[in-house]
Amino acid sequence: EGDDARTQWHFRAEELREITPEGAAASFRQVGRPGASAIQMLHERYAPGADTGEEAYSHDGEEAGIVVEGEITISVGAETRVLRAGDAYLFNSRTAHRFHNAGSAACVIVSACTPPSF
Repeated sequence: EGDDARTQWHFRAEELREITPEGAAASFRQVGRPGASAIQMLHERYAPGADTGEEAYSHDGEEAGIVVEGEITISVGAETRVLRAGDAYLFNSRTAHRFHNAGSAACVIVSACTPPSF
């Protein structure tokens, strides 16, 4: 029971799927298989210096997340904030955004995006 990809509702850490785009400096591990749900749940890890790109990007949807460990600098539109463990974000993904770990330790985020963006 629970082994069928359509009915599985729990996932061990080793079952999270690496969906990191080629050349990305961060790690994105997805809960479930891509395209199986209207929401995309990710375990993100940004090494020191990691960045989602020098240019901010946008896509359809909304995204939210909670910083679990470390700190991350997030730019959404014209605003930039440093979020630390326990801090959270929620924004319309159509607004250009960028994530950058300017700290000296890894940053871990648990996030959700709807609809799935990659």
